[in-house]
Amino acid sequence: MAVMMLVLTSLLVIFIFSFLKVAYDTISCYFLTPRRIKKIMEKQGVRGPKPRPLTGNILDVAAYVSKSTSKDMDHITHDTVNRLLPHYVAWSKQYGKRFIFWNGVEPRLCISETEMIKELLTKYSTKSGKSWLQREGTKHFIGRGLLMANGSDWYHQRHIAAPSFMGERLKSKAGLMVECTKNMLRSLQNAVESGQTEVEIGEYMSRVTADIISRTQFGSSYEKGKQIFHLLTELQSLCHQATRHLCLPGSRFFPSNYNRQIKSKKMEVDRLLLEIIQSRKDCPKTTYIPCLLIPRLSGQVCSSWSTNLYTNFFPLLQLNMVVSESLRLYPSGTLLPRMAFEDIKLGDLDIPKGLQIWIPVLAIHHSEELWGKDANEFNPDRFASKSFAPGRHFIPFAAGPRNCIGQSFAMMEAKIILAMLISQFSFNISDSYRHAPVVVLTIKPKYGVQVYLKPLNS
Repeated sequence: MAVMMLVLTSLLVIFIFSFLKVAYDTISCYFLTPRRIKKIMEKQGVRGPKPRPLTGNILDVAAYVSKSTSKDMDHITHDTVNRLLPHYVAWSKQYGKRFIFWNGVEPRLCISETEMIKELLTKYSTKSGKSWLQREGTKHFIGRGLLMANGSDWYHQRHIAAPSFMGERLKSKAGLMVECTKNMLRSLQNAVESGQTEVEIGEYMSRVTADIISRTQFGSSYEKGKQIFHLLTELQSLCHQATRHLCLPGSRFFPSNYNRQIKSKKMEVDRLLLEIIQSRKDCPKTTYIPCLLIPRLSGQVCSSWSTNLYTNFFPLLQLNMVVSESLRLYPSGTLLPRMAFEDIKLGDLDIPKGLQIWIPVLAIHHSEELWGKDANEFNPDRFASKSFAPGRHFIPFAAGPRNCIGQSFAMMEAKIILAMLISQFSFNISDSYRHAPVVVLTIKPKYGVQVYLKPLNS
């Protein structure tokens, strides 16, 4: 009996201790840490809009964005900062280049000074990274892979993945990219021959990028790779709503329709990935020989486009300039977040542990102070010289050690698709096109991109 009482007492002590720890961690996360950070930043003169309990400024941001994107833009213009980052525009006017706002209970310091941005991305790459809210909000879409990894996990994954996006391995993918693009061009040609003069080019771009990713990354499991790509696209839309669901303690455990959808799609992605992995394990070693030869052979037989494509075509400065200018005006992400994992010094600011730094990429790319009076105009010639500053003024792929590992792959893909497309077709924006860019994790045209298409050989 005494032994039983001792065991029960021990279990009770463990339970109470665990409960108190969870309670303290919750109170610290939702109240104590935000309050501490707010006081530290206010002492340095950094202020911002007043946050609401638990939701912070989420409702304010939602109201700004809802109003700015409620209508189409009056005409086609690249001046999109007021539309896509209206809260940044309003608060930077009110509080200056540095201000703090709240994403739920997570404090975010907005900075647009380029020297501070360079220092953060290069000097403090190991002392900053992805926050808990980011990691939880995207774990079903991105998981705990390279993009959301921190510290030693990030270093380990980066070290393993990096060779696939460099040198000969990267060059070997050019042939497959050309073949996928040829398939897309045939589809466009068939559409034109069937009487279509207008196409939604965004649909074709989505298909060819899914095709390229599936063929280059999943090889013989190509069809399953396409299914995974489409499921991840659906998860991307759901994960865009994550912040509003995560700002309440324990909300990710609620049996809500949102959580059920996320879980269902994530399970399907995991199932397909495990099937691909198992099929590779079951495959005899000898069957890998064709898998290794196919990319090399496809690069040798896919006509003049892939012949010396990498060495002879890519140095063309003009194509680089066009793609770079497009990425300046429409970077895939409007912002770049980094959380401080320990106290750091950034310029003249003391950044406390737990503060997330928010870099408004879109606003920096459209800054007249940095790019001149024509900052909102499409002018590829600005990239003919090195007057711009990669890593400070131009950061579509971030910068420093944590820059996008796939940027060379993405640039090669974009240049191949663009070059092959303009070699066979001329196109103009359709009268039915509605200019209404929106952000769903990345910048997207709300109603697609309708163009008039005409074969050059007609």
